[in-house]
Order: sequence, then structure tokens, then C-alpha cells
Amino acid sequence: MVKRTKPGVAPQPGQPISLRTLGEYLNLSPATISLVLNNAPGVRSIPQDTRDRVIAAAVKFDYRPSFYARSLRKRQTYTVGVLVPELNDSYSAQVLGGVEALLIEEGYFYLTASHHRKADLIEEYPRLLIDRSVEGFIFIDTILEKSLNLPVVAVAGHRKIEGVTNVVLDQRRAAELALRHLYQLGHRKIAFMRGGSHSSDADDRWRCLMAVARELKLAVPPELVVPLELRISTPELGFGPTNELIQRSGDFTAIVCYNDVSAIGAIRACVNHGISVPGDVSIVGFDDSESAAFHNPSLTTIRQPLAQMGTVAARILLQRIRGQASFPDIVPINPELIIRESTCPPNPKRARGKRS
Repeated sequence: MVKRTKPGVAPQPGQPISLRTLGEYLNLSPATISLVLNNAPGVRSIPQDTRDRVIAAAVKFDYRPSFYARSLRKRQTYTVGVLVPELNDSYSAQVLGGVEALLIEEGYFYLTASHHRKADLIEEYPRLLIDRSVEGFIFIDTILEKSLNLPVVAVAGHRKIEGVTNVVLDQRRAAELALRHLYQLGHRKIAFMRGGSHSSDADDRWRCLMAVARELKLAVPPELVVPLELRISTPELGFGPTNELIQRSGDFTAIVCYNDVSAIGAIRACVNHGISVPGDVSIVGFDDSESAAFHNPSLTTIRQPLAQMGTVAARILLQRIRGQASFPDIVPINPELIIRESTCPPNPKRARGKRS
């Protein structure tokens, strides 16, 4: 072990700080410095005063270990890939917030790509991210068609695919909460928005809603069902379909919307037709987005703990990457009914006739 303690040549301003430059300054070998900074096995054989000098010099010159060198040494990049439909929609943003919080805490970085629900991008982006040496994937509201050669956790994934863990809301419980709430208020003529097949939750949510409707003996005639065909994340999603419901002259006293943003569009459509919400028609949303409590009227909705779902997904992914645990194909998350101003008992004096 080198015993000299007199500093050597200090790095020049702007000079990259490496193990070699620290070694020249401390008159120590790069290997000795690496042992100290990584607290590696064998570091106790190095005198404490030498270790102190190494740490002090690293702080003084703001030394940062090479990311690529660390990756090669540990065969890890500490990076995961995250795919979302859109970065600016409330659902993805809240889930991503939970993902980010856990990854930062664990010292991981993430690369995000938004595919806008285009099949070619959903196919291509994982390959591009694998080329950038991600260690695993989190898919948010993204329909995955096949397995990948890395651990995958899908938030709102419903397909049983090898190597994929699905973190999903209990859609059956959500359907029960929404429909039983309206049923207990006295609603029997309920209209529904059916989500498009491009949304990963749509089919499962619809099956659960119809199963609960049958249990409650609620009739769901075709004229009280409207599909959501637009692939957007704005209130327009529910505005057009609600106009269609009204123009069909369907006799309904409540609408179960696919999500909160479509519920906001539904409210605007009702208001435009002189229909009071909730006095004439009650509206139920889904998600409990950040704006739901501040809309006028505030939305009764099914809360998905979106940030929690993101945190759970990130934790499972890192545990799978580290080989610390095995998980079932599906990890369910419980929903919650949030009752606000957009629902009330049906108005017995309102008789809705045909509208042009």
C-alpha cells in the first residue's frame, strides 16, 4: 500500500475527474481509490487515514463514477422503460408519478415513450429501449400482444402473457360500487358509455358492468349504450356520445361514463340541452382524476389509486429484476366510490319525451 500522504498534481480546471486523476493527486493507485469509493471487499486493509483522504478528494473535486463502467462491472444499467399512450393525459401522469417516486428512491432511472395507441409504435418502442439496455418494462394502459425477453409489469393489463405481471383495478368491485350506488338512489334507467377496444380496461370493465346489471335486474337496451370511438383524452370523448344518447330519446336518469374526462364532456352536453346535472340526470365518472373534485358539479366517481398502482408496479418490477420474489399473473388493486355532487335520486317529476 502506498504510504505517501503528500498530495500530487491537482486536476486542472475543466479536466474530467477520473480514478486516474484522483490517483495522481493522492499518489495512490486507481485500484485503491476504487476499493474505497465502492466500499468493496478488502477495503478494511486500507488504513483509515487513507480512506478519509480518498473520500475528501472525491468530494473536493465532485468525482462521479462512470455510469458505463459501473454498468459493465455490475451488469446493470439501473434503467427501465415505461410505455404510455400519452404523456399529458391525467391517468398516465398519475400512474407515472407513482412509478417515478419509487424508482428515484431505489436509484433507478427510466426512459419514457408515448405511443398514441399506434400498433407499430407499441411494437417498435420496446426494441428501441432494449437497445438502450433497459432492465425491464412498465406498460401503462397499453395492450401488449406478446412476451418480451425482460421482466414486464403492465398497469391495467388483462392478458395472460408469459413474463408479464398485471397490476389491475378490481373491475368487478368497481362495477358493483358504481351501479349499486345509482340503484340505491332509485335509478333504474341507466345509460352507459362503452370504452373503445384500444383501451386496455375497456372489455373487462364492460363485462363486469353488464354482470352487475344482470344481478340487479337492470335492463340495458341498445339505445342506452354508446361506444366511445375517439382516441383522445379530452372531454370531447364523452360530449358527442352523450349528444347521441339525448337525440335517441332514450328515457334515462343516469349515465355511467367510461372515465372522468368523458363524464365532464357528458355534463356539458346535458347542459347544452337544458338538462340539469344531477337534477335531471346523474353522472358517474371513473378514475377520480385531479380535476374531478373541482368540476361544477364535482364528480361522483370510482377512484383508482393511480399513484399507488404506479408505485406497486415499479416495486414489483425491481423485485423481479433482482430475483427477489415471484408474483402471480394478476395483482389486484381495490377501488373506492367517491360520492360528490353529480349524483342524486331521480327526479320523479321529470318525464323525458322525444327530442329532436
